[in-house]
Amino acid sequence: MTLVEEYNAAWPSWFEQIRSRIEGPLQGIPHQIEHVGSTAIPDMMAKPIIDIDIVVNPGAFLAVRNRLAKLSYIHQGDLGILGREAFDLTDADIKSSLPPHHIYVCERNSNALKEHLAFRNFMRQHPEWRQRLSDLKRFLCEEHGNNNQTYMDGKAAMVIEITGLAMNDAK
Repeated sequence: MTLVEEYNAAWPSWFEQIRSRIEGPLQGIPHQIEHVGSTAIPDMMAKPIIDIDIVVNPGAFLAVRNRLAKLSYIHQGDLGILGREAFDLTDADIKSSLPPHHIYVCERNSNALKEHLAFRNFMRQHPEWRQRLSDLKRFLCEEHGNNNQTYMDGKAAMVIEITGLAMNDAK
């Protein structure tokens, strides 16, 4: 099995399946749920893992954390990215019944959220960058035997470059 794969047209429906599971319990808390990361970008190579940002107003994090806990998601902290709180699904049976995914909670004006959305929107609009990053991902997996750390390190500079372009484009 390879670490990344060609774009899968099922990924948007995977996102909807996960979104529908978390949407109900978040009723009453102003929020939006965004599909971010490479699986949200048509024609982009990606790890087949859906990245989801739950966007909340400042001060709503504790309420969202408590609601997610009732769905068996445990808070993992920011994992080194300020403004993005990560959650992991702990119930093995539920986890096996859903597509692989990562849940993050971001406050509406956080830089992490702005970068996620700018990157996604920029890549949807720029096929030349989609192709360049996809080619790099493919190369890294072929050259380094699907080593996740080497893959992450190898694409970091290009992701930073694209994010910078995206943030300038979003202004």
